[in-house]
Amino acid sequence: MDLFVHLAEGFIGLFNAGGETFMGLVTGIIPTLVCLITAVNAFIKFCGEERITNFARKCTGNIILRYTVFPVMAMFFLTNPMAYTFGRFLKEEQKPAFYDSAVSFCHPITGLFPHANPAELFVYMGIATGITTLGLSLGPLAIRFFLVGIIVILIRGITTEYITKMMIKRKAQQESAIQ
Repeated sequence: MDLFVHLAEGFIGLFNAGGETFMGLVTGIIPTLVCLITAVNAFIKFCGEERITNFARKCTGNIILRYTVFPVMAMFFLTNPMAYTFGRFLKEEQKPAFYDSAVSFCHPITGLFPHANPAELFVYMGIATGITTLGLSLGPLAIRFFLVGIIVILIRGITTEYITKMMIKRKAQQESAIQ
């Protein structure tokens, strides 16, 4: 009988934990995101969407800047997950590659700028604990992590853009063959 009571308590406990997590989101990240979205949209309206779009096009006209500077700016200024909205300034075929670059930069930026992705700070802190236990400084680790992250997001962005263009081209060929 105690087994059934224990199972029932565990079962309802699972849903209680889910409810607590949900309430944490409702009182934590969701209001922050709503305020951030409102602020970004207001900033775009105040500056003028055309000016912001022109600035973004200058940053994304070069493939190297598109997958280094642009995702870094997005993660630094808007943080995770709002950073992905910078993709609105890109051409459709560049959006998957931008997302790949930005999401791949979530961890590398954390060492120097923890505000950019505080939810994932535990990954960096786990590594940092080992480094400090050895009596080493965290500065060089954070800088290396950041620089390697930029190289990785550039490679991922270029690769994903190439694959996306291939898939778009293949789809167009298939559609023209059907007609």
